[in-house]
Amino acid sequence: MKVYDHAFLPIFIFDFILFCVGTTFNEELNWEKPLGHMSTGRVVRDVPDGSKVDLREKGAASVDAWHFECLAQAPKTEGPKVHTRYGAMQGLLTDMVYIFYGIPYADPPVGGLRWKPPSPVTSWKGLYDATFPRAACMQSCVGLCTTKVSEDCLYLNIFVPLDVDFSKPPVKPLPVMVWIHGGDFVAGSASNSLYDGRFISNFTHTVVVSVEYRLGAFGFLVSGQDPKSAAVGNYGILDQQAALLWIQQNIAVFGGNPNNVTIFGESAGAQSVSLHLMMQSSQPLFRQAVVQSMPFTIPLKNRREALWLGKEFAKVANCSINDIACLLCLSPQAVLTAQKIAGSNMVNPFHLLEMFQTWGPFIDGVLIKEQSITAFQKGDWQKEKPVLFGTTSEEGVVFIYGVFTYPVSELECVFYVTAIFKQHALKILQEYLPLYKDADMRTMMSQIVTDYVFLCPSRKSARDSAQMGSAVWMYIFDHVASDLRVWDGLAFCFEHVCHGAEVPFLFDSGPVANFTLSPAEKLLAGSILCYWGTFARGANPSSPVAQSAFCRQQSPVRWPRYTAENDWLMMNLTLSSHAQTSPRDHICDFWDKLGIY
Repeated sequence: MKVYDHAFLPIFIFDFILFCVGTTFNEELNWEKPLGHMSTGRVVRDVPDGSKVDLREKGAASVDAWHFECLAQAPKTEGPKVHTRYGAMQGLLTDMVYIFYGIPYADPPVGGLRWKPPSPVTSWKGLYDATFPRAACMQSCVGLCTTKVSEDCLYLNIFVPLDVDFSKPPVKPLPVMVWIHGGDFVAGSASNSLYDGRFISNFTHTVVVSVEYRLGAFGFLVSGQDPKSAAVGNYGILDQQAALLWIQQNIAVFGGNPNNVTIFGESAGAQSVSLHLMMQSSQPLFRQAVVQSMPFTIPLKNRREALWLGKEFAKVANCSINDIACLLCLSPQAVLTAQKIAGSNMVNPFHLLEMFQTWGPFIDGVLIKEQSITAFQKGDWQKEKPVLFGTTSEEGVVFIYGVFTYPVSELECVFYVTAIFKQHALKILQEYLPLYKDADMRTMMSQIVTDYVFLCPSRKSARDSAQMGSAVWMYIFDHVASDLRVWDGLAFCFEHVCHGAEVPFLFDSGPVANFTLSPAEKLLAGSILCYWGTFARGANPSSPVAQSAFCRQQSPVRWPRYTAENDWLMMNLTLSSHAQTSPRDHICDFWDKLGIY
């Protein structure tokens, strides 16, 4: 077996499986500033009173039976009406929060707008029905996925605490938390039941927003450099920007404070968060950020590599790379097919880690100027913004065991390590081999992925940022759910703290992820939400002054800021959470000195 035989498997297998189970701004923001990339196209949206709106393009691939599992069981009552700058809408009243589902933040990127920056949303007439989720963005679906997908997918969901009075301006606008989902930039949805924002909004007393954005070739195809005659990529990131701008313009009518927006995301969502921290055009759109399980050392493609992938895509689709008309005429399913086949080829054999993320953002020199790890080391990001960095304790398990479904011998392990790390392989093997005596070397390989891809570069970025004066906190999630059952065959997650293991605790979506939180685990979930909610209020995540009354009663453990003066203490999020130095600091010192991030 060759390492490149697995190129079709995304690094974020776990995100895909989760998808399948269930600063004050004074100037007026507009679509031209700061987003100079916006398309000026328009699509008319006319919404009759009381009608359900679904602007999905005819012929888009879909699978029926898509819905929040938990929403299906929730009582539905006529919700409040609000007036945004684009029109009126009616939401949904639930037992926890008000919900506004499927709000368009840009016009549908269909037809001639397929590979264009997002266009400002067209105002509608009548009352928009925001009581049900819209389709997820186009993606392939395997196994038991049951979700409708469409090219018309630029929507967001808003969750609002029940004490917000929509009949008058809020006396004290609430903090806003914007979730960017993961999924390797090829899968996932804001309306995945795993990311039900009701519990976070209710518990933290914040306005929670979840955002859809274009995925795969639809969001990241590069066929040239001229935006008038080619796909120039990074549309998925521009979609996120457009959503953040819509939030700035409209969130006040939902009781939210546009001057206090926190963006947070896990995995590919964390990569997105890091890019917005680097992009100057995103600077006025949020105040602080949470970066969960960021794969810092998975490289973004450069322009040449992105264009090579685009040529492979066009070849598979029987189009010329220079024939944008041919590409635009492809059916959505044809795009997905070409995306999958083209993505199975290795773009750069010297960058084997690229196999873990075929489609996604690339360094275009304008929007994205460098690798995230480089930007954080050099200080080329919005250093004035507070950031939480964190990982799980066993990030690499799901990837290694997902790719290598059989035991890996020591000889094979040496081959793979050498193929990826080349001249550094001997030092790495000397560091790790003495610690692992099992015949199956997947345990060691999992630890290398955890250390090299996630933990140590996150620590490096946090330390460099802290030394430049940034307010940084670090955590490690280190708890295996006591009632965790087998997740679609990933039995090896039964005894490990896998990539994404904190997400069901953050969203209280344990049943969706196939386990039930014990009373002790409920307290852990509550502590996590206390930290995230307090941070969203612009404070130290464990500041008692900024905490809700419930959090003050719970008295979560103090989370010290990550600095050398605090002995580089991080928060260990487990049943008995505590601040500590990382038990793998010596390993991260090794990687830092190796200098290959």
